[in-house]
Amino acid sequence: MIEEAEHAGQAAAEAPPPRPMPVARPQRKTAPIVPSQNVAGRSLISVIAIMTFLSCLTLGGVTLVSSSAVIWESQISREATIQVKPADGVDMDAALETVSRIASGFAGVRNAHIVDREATARLLEPWLGAGLDVDDLPVPRLVVITIDEDHPPDFEQMRAMITPEVPTATLDDHRTWVDRLVAMARTTVTIGMAVLILMLSATVLSVVFATRGAMAGNGHIIEVLHFVGAEATFIAAEFRRHFLVTGMKGAIAGGAAAVVVFIGFSWWSSMNFATPEGDQTSALFGNFAIGLSGYLGVALIVLVIGALTAITSHITVVSYLADIDMRTPDGG
Repeated sequence: MIEEAEHAGQAAAEAPPPRPMPVARPQRKTAPIVPSQNVAGRSLISVIAIMTFLSCLTLGGVTLVSSSAVIWESQISREATIQVKPADGVDMDAALETVSRIASGFAGVRNAHIVDREATARLLEPWLGAGLDVDDLPVPRLVVITIDEDHPPDFEQMRAMITPEVPTATLDDHRTWVDRLVAMARTTVTIGMAVLILMLSATVLSVVFATRGAMAGNGHIIEVLHFVGAEATFIAAEFRRHFLVTGMKGAIAGGAAAVVVFIGFSWWSSMNFATPEGDQTSALFGNFAIGLSGYLGVALIVLVIGALTAITSHITVVSYLADIDMRTPDGG
């Protein structure tokens, strides 16, 4: 036993000392090819946000005008009006009743509604002020005719029957006036789409300049990476990722601001309902709400601008690296 203990002690003394455990050193963080935040990046976000905001406002305006044009076109086949002008010896109430009775007797007329004094005064309030008594002024009165869209009445025959009974009555089917408004609306939509395309083009050019500026600031790094074997797709992917994030930040900010503006106008329209200002606005733009299609359009513009930012930066980087290869075909 004593010999075994001495042998074990001698073996332990002859064993090499234990090696120290390696200490984990913190890895050095690799710097990105494209700086994540710089003055140019923040400026580009602001530019994209402004362009997105204006693009969304343009799209919202185009949506409002386009929907209003559809409403105006439908009004051609839904309504007509008969205006009765005051004259000496004419009983206005009796004349309105006569016109309404004659119009209601035609096939294709669903309803003939006499616009009362209060509604007439409200229509004239923006020009003549509140508290107007229509009986004290020579104000024409209206009869609104609701017609069958599929089987409209014979307006010429209606005019021929009304004129002998009420000589001061005039039938107007609004066709000429609404046709002009629809033509104006279509022209406005065309101009709005052209402006939208120009804004998107300006956004693309801004991204091109920003991408070239970022590459100029990191040109030596990009060229070294390219010459040591980094593929153009890898380098372009770094720029594409950076500018995609930048573009989405600006686009989301601009789109959110536009949505706030649309909601504000819609709230104002609802608060001014049945007022002279609200009546005039709703006559042109409805309730001034762009609807679900308008908000989906805003989201689409945000995505399109983000995608354009990424694609533009990718193409710019690939073109830049192709120019380098053309200047140094032997790789030196």
